[in-house]
Amino acid sequence: MAGAQITAAATQHCTYTAEAAAAEVILGIFLTVLTALAVLLPLWTLLLGRRRVDQAESGYFRSRWLGYVLLAPSLLSLIVFLYYPSVQMFNLSLMARRFPIRTERFVCLGNYVSLINDVIYQNSLLTTFLITIFVVAGSMVTALAIAVLASQKVRGAGVYRTLLIFPFALSPVVSAAVFQAMFREGGSGLINYVLDLTLGVQPAWLRDAMLARLVVVFAAIWNILGFNIIFYVAGLQNVPRDLQEAAAIDGANRVQRFFRVVLPMLAPYTFFLLVTNVTYAFYGIYGAIDMLTQGGPPLGAAGQLGGATNMLIYKLYEDAFRPGAPIGSAAAQAVYLFSIVAVLTVLQFRTIERNITYGG
Repeated sequence: MAGAQITAAATQHCTYTAEAAAAEVILGIFLTVLTALAVLLPLWTLLLGRRRVDQAESGYFRSRWLGYVLLAPSLLSLIVFLYYPSVQMFNLSLMARRFPIRTERFVCLGNYVSLINDVIYQNSLLTTFLITIFVVAGSMVTALAIAVLASQKVRGAGVYRTLLIFPFALSPVVSAAVFQAMFREGGSGLINYVLDLTLGVQPAWLRDAMLARLVVVFAAIWNILGFNIIFYVAGLQNVPRDLQEAAAIDGANRVQRFFRVVLPMLAPYTFFLLVTNVTYAFYGIYGAIDMLTQGGPPLGAAGQLGGATNMLIYKLYEDAFRPGAPIGSAAAQAVYLFSIVAVLTVLQFRTIERNITYGG
């Protein structure tokens, strides 16, 4: 009975008739199973994690309620700022509603099915994965190369490291403003000014689909680069010198020592940065897109295929807050976006993290 109530509550007791679309039925089953797992897995983990009485450590509070009082602020914050908004967002995703009108109509999983069949949303999904791959790979490889150089024993190394991490202190909007000044068209941008003087060309950086994506990728990489450098510099400082010296004695050259000794020792840092960079690419890149391209340039005739840089997070915001926006569809997009990032994070932990050894 409890399981039935959990699965029914996930979609507000949606029912599926013979005329219902197959995609809607599949989505309904997926969401109900996902909701049941979200409720039951923590309980199952708690039961499995309980130690036997003879293994439990003794401990007590002087007051019976002291533990609950200490937990109350954290629990209250989670309920108010995480759990309640999440439930409300999922509830809104089952409604047909236009912003800012208050009237709404229950459509069950209609918003989710519409997104699956929406060509613009499909292109936004593809664009998001494409830009994410380049941002994550570019930022991590570049940061590692710079961190190796910054870790050399030279005079004033501390000053150089401080300057290298400076971009991370800037918001994505400010970082994007720098790139907007550099790639502005019409000869007023620094890049086009130099190219015009040297080669006689002025590329339409923000009006060409491929070039606009590259500018967004460069801006995102520059913004997150300092964060990655911090961790890689810290990791390089923790690599034992005796291991590198032993490898050198065995005849390994500098390149071999880096790939066979240093890089494996950096695996925990690389994994952490991989997870955080993927999350950043999905969520934190909105400011750069809004400042540089506003999701454009348009694809297809009159933008019928969406925009070249219209990533999921930008499309979600546009569909949620512009006048007349389908806010129910935007809520469904938020659920999809969270699910994608959650699945990617779990996959990274299941496939990569288990092969990493922590400790010196």
